[in-house]
Amino acid sequence: MDGVSWRKSSFSNTNGECVEFARVADGVLIRDSKNPSGPVLAFTPGEWRAFLAGVRQSEFDL
Repeated sequence: MDGVSWRKSSFSNTNGECVEFARVADGVLIRDSKNPSGPVLAFTPGEWRAFLAGVRQSEFDL
């Protein structure tokens, strides 16, 4: 993923256990910061909005 500007969450801790995201023309990419050459999740804008809505509504809380 050359040329993609990855960012870490401001909520990330110092032990490196966090995710990074990148906004791209066709959506949002997510990867594990500990494995930057590993798999990447790709979300369309609609999928990303649905995911964020679920987070805000606590749909993913354990």
